[in-house]
Amino acid sequence: MQTRFSTLFHKTALACAFTATALLGGFASAADTPAPQGVRGAITALEGNDLKVHTTRGEDLTVHLSDDVQVRAVTLGSIDEIKQGSYIGTAAIPQPDGTLKALEVHVFPPAMAGTGDGHRAFDLTKDSTMTNGSVGDLKVANGRTLTLTYKGGEKKVFVPEDVPIVNLVPGDRSLLQPGVKIVLFAQKAADGSLSAKFVSAGKDGVKPPM
Repeated sequence: MQTRFSTLFHKTALACAFTATALLGGFASAADTPAPQGVRGAITALEGNDLKVHTTRGEDLTVHLSDDVQVRAVTLGSIDEIKQGSYIGTAAIPQPDGTLKALEVHVFPPAMAGTGDGHRAFDLTKDSTMTNGSVGDLKVANGRTLTLTYKGGEKKVFVPEDVPIVNLVPGDRSLLQPGVKIVLFAQKAADGSLSAKFVSAGKDGVKPPM
């Protein structure tokens, strides 16, 4: 009986971990898998499911996309489009007073509310974090300050006027053309190969800032 219970518990735990990883869309990974590798740069080619990218670090990488890869289009947004209840993500750096200073803000469509909910370390810059949550208070005074609420906590985020704000909207593979700027988070296999299930691709020349 104990063995059967242990097996059931193990399978349930794995299923929960897999579901969490899928919902985060590449911003985090299950505890028993390596942290995903951020890939930022411009597409040089798409050969079958192999996406070739010249990264902002000067590397030329190949990322194998899953057959059911989800492509998100990144379009220009505005602070005026963010309302109470909007679901957003922001890469930011901590301030001495405990608030955050945004490096970028991306707004999710209602259907993606809850994606990556929470606050965690992020790899955009040194000491940067990623916070995904629902907008509570929104104050415009000497800049913009948002209160983001997520399960287990909240953060106040100051958004400078020169910080890029973008929208994430549904896209498809037709966006994956040479020259298009992308951001993805790839899993690295033991042989060094990279694979991804999600790609955020700039539309109409937009560079994904996250």
